[in-house]
Amino acid sequence: MKKSTTWEQTFVMIKPDGVKRALIGTIISRFERAGLTLTGMKLVEVDREKAEVHYESHRGKSFFEPLVGLLTSGPVVAMSFEGAHAISVVRKIVGGTEPLEAAPGSIRGDFCHMSYPRSKERLGVIPNLIHASDSSESAETELTLWFDKDDFAQNYERSDAGFM
Repeated sequence: MKKSTTWEQTFVMIKPDGVKRALIGTIISRFERAGLTLTGMKLVEVDREKAEVHYESHRGKSFFEPLVGLLTSGPVVAMSFEGAHAISVVRKIVGGTEPLEAAPGSIRGDFCHMSYPRSKERLGVIPNLIHASDSSESAETELTLWFDKDDFAQNYERSDAGFM
Protein backbone atom coordinates (compact mmCIF):
# COMPACT_ATOMS: atom_id res chain seq x y z
CA MET A 1 0.00 0.00 0.00
CA LYS A 2 1.39 3.39 -0.96
CA LYS A 3 1.72 5.72 2.00
CA SER A 4 0.61 9.29 1.43
CA THR A 5 0.74 12.65 3.17
CA THR A 6 -2.29 11.57 5.21
CA TRP A 7 -0.37 8.55 6.56
CA GLU A 8 0.71 9.10 10.17
CA GLN A 9 2.38 7.31 13.04
CA THR A 10 1.15 8.02 16.56
CA PHE A 11 1.84 7.07 20.15
CA VAL A 12 -0.73 5.42 22.43
CA MET A 13 -0.22 4.32 26.02
CA ILE A 14 -2.53 2.20 28.14
CA LYS A 15 -1.98 3.60 31.62
CA PRO A 16 -1.67 1.48 34.78
CA ASP A 17 -5.41 1.72 35.51
CA GLY A 18 -6.18 0.19 32.09
CA VAL A 19 -3.56 -2.54 32.53
CA LYS A 20 -4.80 -3.40 36.03
CA ARG A 21 -8.37 -3.69 34.72
CA ALA A 22 -7.23 -6.19 32.03
CA LEU A 23 -8.39 -3.97 29.15
CA ILE A 24 -5.26 -4.31 26.99
CA GLY A 25 -6.71 -6.65 24.35
CA THR A 26 -10.03 -4.83 24.21
CA ILE A 27 -8.32 -1.48 23.71
CA ILE A 28 -5.90 -2.71 21.03
CA SER A 29 -8.73 -4.33 19.08
CA ARG A 30 -10.57 -0.99 18.90
CA PHE A 31 -7.66 0.55 17.00
CA GLU A 32 -7.15 -2.48 14.76
CA ARG A 33 -10.84 -2.60 13.85
CA ALA A 34 -10.56 1.03 12.77
CA GLY A 35 -7.88 0.04 10.24
CA LEU A 36 -4.81 1.16 12.16
CA THR A 37 -1.67 -0.97 12.11
CA LEU A 38 0.14 -1.78 15.36
CA THR A 39 3.83 -1.22 14.58
CA GLY A 40 5.36 -1.24 18.06
CA MET A 41 4.36 -2.38 21.53
CA LYS A 42 6.01 -2.97 24.89
CA LEU A 43 4.95 -3.52 28.49
CA VAL A 44 6.97 -1.11 30.62
CA GLU A 45 7.45 -0.40 34.32
CA VAL A 46 7.77 3.39 34.32
CA ASP A 47 10.31 5.06 36.58
CA ARG A 48 9.80 8.54 37.97
CA GLU A 49 12.31 10.13 35.59
CA LYS A 50 10.53 8.87 32.47
CA ALA A 51 7.13 9.85 33.89
CA GLU A 52 8.38 13.37 34.59
CA VAL A 53 9.74 13.71 31.05
CA HIS A 54 6.48 12.39 29.60
CA TYR A 55 4.45 14.95 31.57
CA GLU A 56 7.01 17.78 31.31
CA SER A 57 4.40 20.15 29.83
CA HIS A 58 2.44 19.88 33.11
CA ARG A 59 5.39 20.55 35.44
CA GLY A 60 4.49 23.23 37.99
CA LYS A 61 0.75 22.51 37.78
CA SER A 62 -1.15 21.25 40.82
CA PHE A 63 -1.81 17.88 39.19
CA PHE A 64 1.79 17.16 38.07
CA GLU A 65 2.73 15.01 41.09
CA PRO A 66 -0.51 12.98 41.01
CA LEU A 67 0.00 12.40 37.25
CA VAL A 68 3.54 11.14 37.83
CA GLY A 69 2.26 8.99 40.71
CA LEU A 70 -0.44 7.44 38.55
CA LEU A 71 1.95 6.69 35.69
CA THR A 72 4.44 5.01 38.04
CA SER A 73 1.79 2.99 39.93
CA GLY A 74 2.08 -0.05 37.66
CA PRO A 75 3.05 -1.19 34.19
CA VAL A 76 1.92 0.61 31.05
CA VAL A 77 1.57 -0.63 27.48
CA ALA A 78 3.37 1.73 25.10
CA MET A 79 2.27 1.39 21.47
CA SER A 80 2.82 2.81 18.03
CA PHE A 81 0.03 2.79 15.46
CA GLU A 82 0.15 3.82 11.82
CA GLY A 83 -2.56 4.61 9.33
CA ALA A 84 -4.38 7.28 7.40
CA HIS A 85 -5.04 10.22 9.74
CA ALA A 86 -3.85 8.01 12.62
CA ILE A 87 -3.59 10.83 15.16
CA SER A 88 -7.16 12.09 14.77
CA VAL A 89 -8.58 8.56 14.37
CA VAL A 90 -6.92 7.46 17.62
CA ARG A 91 -8.11 10.58 19.47
CA LYS A 92 -11.69 9.94 18.35
CA ILE A 93 -11.54 6.29 19.48
CA VAL A 94 -9.99 7.27 22.84
CA GLY A 95 -12.64 9.92 23.65
CA GLY A 96 -12.53 13.10 25.70
CA THR A 97 -10.07 13.53 28.55
CA GLU A 98 -12.80 13.65 31.19
CA PRO A 99 -14.42 10.20 31.04
CA LEU A 100 -17.79 11.47 32.27
CA GLU A 101 -17.99 13.69 29.18
CA ALA A 102 -16.46 11.19 26.72
CA ALA A 103 -18.75 9.99 23.93
CA PRO A 104 -20.41 6.59 24.26
CA GLY A 105 -18.55 4.15 22.05
CA SER A 106 -15.18 5.71 22.85
CA ILE A 107 -12.74 3.86 25.11
CA ARG A 108 -13.13 6.38 27.93
CA GLY A 109 -16.88 6.69 27.36
CA ASP A 110 -17.34 2.93 27.64
CA PHE A 111 -14.86 1.95 30.35
CA CYS A 112 -14.44 4.81 32.81
CA HIS A 113 -16.91 7.20 34.34
CA MET A 114 -14.81 9.29 36.71
CA SER A 115 -15.40 13.05 36.72
CA TYR A 116 -12.92 15.82 37.48
CA PRO A 117 -14.67 16.74 40.78
CA ARG A 118 -14.78 13.10 41.94
CA SER A 119 -11.18 12.42 40.99
CA LYS A 120 -9.99 15.53 42.84
CA GLU A 121 -11.79 14.30 45.96
CA ARG A 122 -10.13 10.90 45.76
CA LEU A 123 -6.87 11.02 43.83
CA GLY A 124 -5.96 14.51 42.69
CA VAL A 125 -5.86 13.30 39.08
CA ILE A 126 -8.31 11.56 36.79
CA PRO A 127 -7.59 7.90 35.97
CA ASN A 128 -8.73 7.79 32.34
CA LEU A 129 -7.11 4.56 31.11
CA ILE A 130 -5.17 5.79 28.12
CA HIS A 131 -2.95 8.48 26.64
CA ALA A 132 -2.77 9.39 22.94
CA SER A 133 -0.62 11.93 21.14
CA ASP A 134 -2.55 15.07 20.24
CA SER A 135 -0.39 16.27 17.32
CA SER A 136 2.31 15.09 14.95
CA GLU A 137 4.86 16.96 17.07
CA SER A 138 3.81 15.26 20.31
CA ALA A 139 3.66 11.89 18.53
CA GLU A 140 7.25 12.28 17.37
CA THR A 141 8.43 13.38 20.83
CA GLU A 142 6.56 10.59 22.64
CA LEU A 143 7.57 7.86 20.19
CA THR A 144 11.21 8.91 20.64
CA LEU A 145 10.84 8.87 24.44
CA TRP A 146 9.24 5.43 24.63
CA PHE A 147 10.82 3.54 21.71
CA ASP A 148 14.18 3.00 20.03
CA LYS A 149 14.11 3.09 16.22
CA ASP A 150 14.68 -0.69 16.08
CA ASP A 151 11.55 -1.35 18.17
CA PHE A 152 9.18 -0.84 15.22
CA ALA A 153 7.99 -3.51 12.79
CA GLN A 154 9.18 -2.25 9.41
CA ASN A 155 8.14 -4.66 6.71
CA TYR A 156 4.65 -5.90 7.18
CA GLU A 157 1.31 -4.85 5.83
CA ARG A 158 -2.13 -5.83 7.05
CA SER A 159 -3.89 -8.27 4.73
CA ASP A 160 -6.86 -5.88 4.57
CA ALA A 161 -4.69 -2.81 3.83
CA GLY A 162 -6.18 -2.38 0.36
CA PHE A 163 -9.57 -1.73 1.93
CA MET A 164 -8.41 0.97 4.34
